Amino acid sequence: MVVPESAVERGVGTPTPRRVATISLHTSPLEQPGSGDAGGMNVYVVEVAKRLAERGVAVDVFTRATSYDQPPAVELAPGVTVRHIAAGPFGPLDKHSLARYLCPFVFGVLRAEADNLAGHYDLVHGHYWLSGKAGLAAAHRWGVPMVQSMHTLARVKNMSLAQGDTPEPEERVRGEDQLVRLSDRLVANTTDEAAQLRDYYRADTARIATVPPGVDLDVFAPGSRAQSLRRIGLPADAELLLFVGRVQRLKAPDVLLRAAARLLERAPELRDRLVVAIVGGLSGTGREEPGHLVELAESLGVADVVRMEPPRSRAELAHFYRAATATVVPSYSESFGLVAVESQACGTPVVASRVGGLPTAVHDGVSGVLVDGHDPEDYARVLHRVIGAPAWRDQMGVAAVRHAAGLSWSATVDGLLDVYRGSLAGQRLPAAACQ
Repeated sequence: MVVPESAVERGVGTPTPRRVATISLHTSPLEQPGSGDAGGMNVYVVEVAKRLAERGVAVDVFTRATSYDQPPAVELAPGVTVRHIAAGPFGPLDKHSLARYLCPFVFGVLRAEADNLAGHYDLVHGHYWLSGKAGLAAAHRWGVPMVQSMHTLARVKNMSLAQGDTPEPEERVRGEDQLVRLSDRLVANTTDEAAQLRDYYRADTARIATVPPGVDLDVFAPGSRAQSLRRIGLPADAELLLFVGRVQRLKAPDVLLRAAARLLERAPELRDRLVVAIVGGLSGTGREEPGHLVELAESLGVADVVRMEPPRSRAELAHFYRAATATVVPSYSESFGLVAVESQACGTPVVASRVGGLPTAVHDGVSGVLVDGHDPEDYARVLHRVIGAPAWRDQMGVAAVRHAAGLSWSATVDGLLDVYRGSLAGQRLPAAACQ
């Protein structure tokens, strides 16, 4: 792909980056979302990078190599290159242990840039705190602006931990404090996240931009529910309650299982038709208790209605969404809730917890229902009503499509380009960025 000369080089008009260095240290955009540490952030990085490239902004995504046979560079799409940096041992590593390998990762990023002419990158965009730490060092060395997306915040997560979950370490809290202080711009997914950056991290309001993530409306679109039920092997009268995401306590799939048990107590006649599908792979604390959900389903007496499914491609996932009576997102913390938007784009309403960005992702009472807290009885009551009132469910499904249509990746890139241009027009990073 031939990338046109940027306004940065021409020195005219509003400056637009020619090439962006995107840092995604702990998870590669090439990984399957829903497995390991790959989730909504992976989707975000891929979709934004592709659309930036379509607009003439080349993107290099730097990530940690996890296998010795990974090529140094992989073309993800025209104008988008994933660069694998050797840092630490190969294989999966816990996110909390990756901080010790920041120095070799930064060295690899700088060495990759050194193979090009000076001024190769116009801007650095870090995703998650680990990437931001590496991005600060690179941005300072290159003399370019640093834009940071947190995606999740340690202080916020620690205030809403699931029972038995592990708090985020103090090292991460300090790292986020540094990023808030030294980044040129902070990108928040929602106004709620922007408020959290101000309230819990004392971020300068003038440096925060709220840019909601989007959804691929070509892949996630309404379709025949009957066909999708057949596609995933369920009968036409099935009532599918769907969970999609990484299987860990933070995402609370156990709340859905407990709600299903309460639902069957309320309406035992549903047992022959009810299906609860958990689509995703083990992640975080979930890796430490791989049999937890299966054992919980057995203890609750709902194992016969539960299907444990591996992570699925986006095309396959769209069939699960279309087949579902409702998608359930009972998370304890969500910076946005991409699963909720994907489901709605397919015409399926969402029952979600009223936390984080989910009140933005779901129009309460219109495209879905938000639940206060994580009491399974509250979820069971809402789900019983959704199943028992198909006309209401269909009405929400129609509204869900309209709601999701306003959250496109094209609009996300519009917002990010505004942030990039503002960063390029502003002051460069101070020397303290490398401290």
